[in-house]
Amino acid sequence: MAATQPRSSANETMLKVLAWAVHAYTASGALMGLLAIELAAEHRFRGSFVMMAVATAIDSSDGVLARRLQVKARVPNFDGALLDNIVDYLTYVIAPAYLMLSAGMLPAGAWGYAVAAAVLLSSAYGFCQTNAKTPDHYFLGFPSYWNLVAFYLYCFGLRPALNAAILLGFAAMVFVPIKYIYPSRTELLRRLTITLGIIWAALIAYLLATLQSPNHFVVWLSFSFIGYYLIMSIVLHAWTAWVLHRTRTDERQA
Repeated sequence: MAATQPRSSANETMLKVLAWAVHAYTASGALMGLLAIELAAEHRFRGSFVMMAVATAIDSSDGVLARRLQVKARVPNFDGALLDNIVDYLTYVIAPAYLMLSAGMLPAGAWGYAVAAAVLLSSAYGFCQTNAKTPDHYFLGFPSYWNLVAFYLYCFGLRPALNAAILLGFAAMVFVPIKYIYPSRTELLRRLTITLGIIWAALIAYLLATLQSPNHFVVWLSFSFIGYYLIMSIVLHAWTAWVLHRTRTDERQA
């Protein structure tokens, strides 16, 4: 019994160290965001997008690690969700907004900054909503995937005025309470979403390697996953709303 207790204590200490390592892993995304901004300032846009992609990979995997290691229970006085939001705001919002300004993708002068401000402020609102992530594992409102928006606008090479219109449209969607798929957690169609997401990630890796002269067929092929994401998010939103309505109707009639 005496020999078992020290071993159990040592295991718990190791698990606590691993829990802190997960938090450090999450925080490392901030460095990727800083590098993305620095590279964009130097007009090294491919490198900037690569850093954003690395930050996205970190963000896509740290939650799985945190849940598996029960990080909340082992480090109860540290808010990993808050850390995640801070890093995400830097890498998903500030870094791509800065890149779009640096790359001349937005209208010149005050209009460009006004569009960038719409991106920053709408996302600040979205991140601060207590129900930004729903109990059934969806994002409520457009989930500020500005890194992806910036990447595809860069690949498509659209005019700044059209880019601005698209960005303002997505900024408005932050305030519309539509439920969007949380790729790693939404149960409905989860296996399909993850499978398609892996294929999409491979295509993005290829496009990042060839970004100076991207293959437009591959761009559109990868963009089909974005179409799937947006369409299925709306379909699942409508489905879950209908199920909830039917459940409430049945309860009232019972």
